[in-house]
Amino acid sequence: MKLEVLKKDCYYHIYNRGINGTTIFENDSNKLYFLKQVAKYLENRISIFAYCLMNNHFHLVIRLNIEEKEVIQAFSNLFNSYAKAFNKQTNRTGSLFEKHFKRIKLNDENYLRRLIVYVHLNPKHHFDLDFTSFKFSSYQAFLSNRETKIERDEALSLFGDLENFVFCHNQKNKFLNETYTFE
Repeated sequence: MKLEVLKKDCYYHIYNRGINGTTIFENDSNKLYFLKQVAKYLENRISIFAYCLMNNHFHLVIRLNIEEKEVIQAFSNLFNSYAKAFNKQTNRTGSLFEKHFKRIKLNDENYLRRLIVYVHLNPKHHFDLDFTSFKFSSYQAFLSNRETKIERDEALSLFGDLENFVFCHNQKNKFLNETYTFE
C-alpha cells in the first residue's frame, strides 16, 4: 500500500491499530500517556480536529501546520516513545503498532465533517458505548467551555454551530450513510 504524502495546510485522517489487532491501550493511564505524548511531539506541528482512542486502535483528524518531513519524524517519535513505555509496562517486546500509520487526505469539507462524526462515534460502532460520555474522544471537548488543544471553534464552524454539531452526531446513521468509507 502506497502511503499518502502529507502536505502542509492539508487535512488528514490518521489512524493505526495494534499489530495483529492487539491491544495498544490496556487502561486509562495508557490513553492519558498517549495523549500526553501527542502533545509533546506534535504540538504546533499539527492542528487536531477530532480524536478517539479505542483499546486496539486510534483515530486523529488533523491539519498539518508545517512541512511533511518534520511531521513524519514527530509521529515516528511519538509512536516509538509510546511503544517503548507500553512494552516496558506490560513486559512485552517487539512492534506494538502496524508497520506504518495510515493516512487519508481529506479533499472536501463534507468529508471532513463526516469524518469528525465518524471518529466521535467509534465507541458506539465498536462496543455499543455511549459516545457522548466516552472519556477518550474529543467529543466532550466540543461541549465544554474549558480550554482545549482541539480546534474547537474552527471545527464547530464546519457544522454552523454547536447545536448543529450535536444534531449531526445524533443523526449518526443518516449522516454517515451519506459518507465515504474511512477504513
